[in-house]
Amino acid sequence: MKLYIKYMVSHCCKLMVKEEFNKLGIKISSIELGELEVQQKISLRQFEKIKAALLKNGHELLEDKKSIQIEKVKNAIIDMIHYSEQPPEEKYSDYLSKKLECDYTSLSSLFSEVTGSTLQQFIIINKIERAKELIIYNELSLKEICFKLHYSSVPHFSNQFKKITGLSPMYFKVLKKRKRIELERLIDGQSNFKKSK
Repeated sequence: MKLYIKYMVSHCCKLMVKEEFNKLGIKISSIELGELEVQQKISLRQFEKIKAALLKNGHELLEDKKSIQIEKVKNAIIDMIHYSEQPPEEKYSDYLSKKLECDYTSLSSLFSEVTGSTLQQFIIINKIERAKELIIYNELSLKEICFKLHYSSVPHFSNQFKKITGLSPMYFKVLKKRKRIELERLIDGQSNFKKSK
C-alpha cells in the first residue's frame, strides 16, 4: 500500500517518518521523497495513528488525488534540483512529464489551480535556492552552477537570480548573509517570489 506524505522533502524527513512508522510497528518496504510503501494492510485505527504521528512531526498524510499529484510534482522538482548530481539532459517539462507519466500542460494547470502559483515559478524558486547553496559552498564557478541548474548562459542566470533575490550572484557571494529558504517553506509556497512582469 502506498502512502503520500506532505512536507517529506529531505533525507532527514525520510528518517523521521521511518522512525515514526517503526514505533507504530508498521514495516516500510520502500521510501522516497513524499511517498512510502508499506508491506501490510493498514487498519482504520493504524491510519489514524499514522496521521497523528506525522502531524506531530510537521508532516501530513495526503488523501485526495489532486494533493497527491501536486506533492509528486513538488518532490520530483526538489529531487531533480536539490539532490541530483548530474544536470538534467532534457528540459524540466520533459523530465516531469516522463517521471510522472502525465502531460506537462495538465500538470502545470493543476499546479496553478491548487497552489495559486505557476509550476515555472516553483522551479525557478528552487533553482535560485539551490544556486544560493552552491554559491555559499564556493566549490563551483558561476558557469558551472549555470550548467548544473540548466541555465542557457551566465547572464540569463544572473538576471533571474537578481529578479528573485534583488542581488547579483557575485554580490550575494560577497554578502553571504541572506539565509536560504528552507525546503519545507518552498514547497508550501511561503517564499517571497517576485513575479516578473
